[in-house]
Amino acid sequence: MRPGVILRLAALAFLVAMLLSPQSFAPLFRPFTQNNAPPIYTQTSLLSLTLNHLMLVALAVGAATVVAVGLGILVTRPSGAEFRPLSRTITSIGQTFPPVAVLALAVPVMGFGNWPTLIALFLYGLLPIFENTLTALSNVPAAVNEAARGMGLTAAQRLLRVELPLAVPVILAGVRLSAVISLATATIGSTVAAKTLGEVIIAGLLSNNTAFVLQGGLIVGIMAILIYDGFQLLERVTARRTGASGR
Repeated sequence: MRPGVILRLAALAFLVAMLLSPQSFAPLFRPFTQNNAPPIYTQTSLLSLTLNHLMLVALAVGAATVVAVGLGILVTRPSGAEFRPLSRTITSIGQTFPPVAVLALAVPVMGFGNWPTLIALFLYGLLPIFENTLTALSNVPAAVNEAARGMGLTAAQRLLRVELPLAVPVILAGVRLSAVISLATATIGSTVAAKTLGEVIIAGLLSNNTAFVLQGGLIVGIMAILIYDGFQLLERVTARRTGASGR
């Protein structure tokens, strides 16, 4: 087994153990506390915060994927090509305005909690997925499309049976980037009362407890690495199945 695989399995085991039995790691974090402060964050369960954090990221990235891929398909069709500049403007909104600014604008309308965070993550995740979808669909070999047309496939059939399957690995790369960005960005949702791992980090900063900051950062960092690797594996599998790895 390769060293990289062993390290990732060890990271996964550490993450699971940390979430299921955080008090077992008290000796590890105690050196980072001061004045007999608690070494483990207990105000809210680390497991519940992690699950809610992942749920927010999954919902936001899922919605961003549907919208961004839909726009990418639209603007790569002859009938929708004129909307490409507008689509780029729409999907760039999240990158133009920092997530903190989006949260500040969303709170007066939606109140505190998960919804402002979902909106911020959704907007922030659109651009990488849209751009990758655009690139993938625009670079489908003309010969492949001509062969599909020669077989009598309709435009919809060519999209579903030829273009999208070939584009999936590149689209997944955009989803991977969006997911990792959203995973890290979701921590700021705790500033508007969303239940994310940012709660642990913020509590540590406010109380000058480095142990809390390390806990939140470690959990988010390990999940980001595992999610990144998971998507990379999925990209390689889909590329092999479609023959894209050989192009």
